[in-house]
Formats: sequence, C-alpha cells, structure tokens
Amino acid sequence: MKKKIKIAISGKSGCGNSTVSRLTAEKLGLRMINYTFHSIAEEKGMDFRELCRLAEEDSSWDLYLDKKQIELASRGDCVLGSRLAVWLLKDADLKVFLDAAQEIRAERIRTREGGRYEDVYRETLERDNRDHTRYLKLYNIDNSMYDFVDLVINTSEFTAEEIATRIVAKAALIKK
Repeated sequence: MKKKIKIAISGKSGCGNSTVSRLTAEKLGLRMINYTFHSIAEEKGMDFRELCRLAEEDSSWDLYLDKKQIELASRGDCVLGSRLAVWLLKDADLKVFLDAAQEIRAERIRTREGGRYEDVYRETLERDNRDHTRYLKLYNIDNSMYDFVDLVINTSEFTAEEIATRIVAKAALIKK
C-alpha cells in the first residue's frame, strides 16, 4: 500500500522553493502544487511586479492565492511549495523551510529574471520586508519564525537535487 503524505515547503524568494518542490514531488511520485503570484499574473495576463504591488494594497490577492493553494492541497497527497505553506497547510505530514543568505538569493533571482545584481539585491530585500509586513497584518504570521517545522535546510550549501534527496529521506521516516 502506498504511503500517504502531504509535504509543505516554504522559503523566501530565491531559496529554491519551486525547484526543490518539483524535484521532491517527482522523486516521491506526488502532485506538485506551486500556485504563486506568478501563476495568477500569467492567468490574468498581468505583469508580475504590478500584481505584487497590487497585493500590497489589496489583501484579496493574498487571500485568493492562499485559499487556492490549500484547496488544491486538500485533494490529497502532494508537495505544496509556497511562501506560507508551512503555516497554512495545517495537516502537512512534513513541514520544510528553505533558507539562504540574502546575497545568494539575490544572485539566483538575477540569474533567473535578469537585471543588475545591485538592483535585484535591493528589490529582494524590499520584497522580503513588504511580504513580512503583509503576512503579519493578514495572518499574524511572522515568516522569520519557523522553529516549529520538521526540517530547515540552508540551500546555500546544497544543490536542489541534494536538498530534495534530504526531504525524501525525511519523508520516508514518517509513518502514517
């Protein structure tokens, strides 16, 4: 009989959340849920940065995003990768937080999206601060407090493949 499991993976922008979630889901043969503001922007034909700006002024964007993620995860076994997955997916069997130095996260984002490193670094720091403020206001979640999770991984030190392997190993220890 196949082991049933829900895994929540969170981390700030540039920590490897999407890549690690995808690799973990593939290794375990689980559905991957990575519904993000990027997904909404694409669905609505909007600019991603503009959507982020709107979300800072209108909490309905965050509420919509988070409700959709939890709705998708409620359908059964999955890996949910999102900024707030470890806080919002209450019935997750394994909660993982990915962390990385600000400089590394900014460089990853620059590589992925382009731009000057100095600008991306500043924008990433500003986004982190705006997200932190929004999550506190909207859910009373301090996304810098994740000591309750089952596994914290500093993604600065490992490849995405190595991180996914560690998560899979931890998942194998969970009895359900």
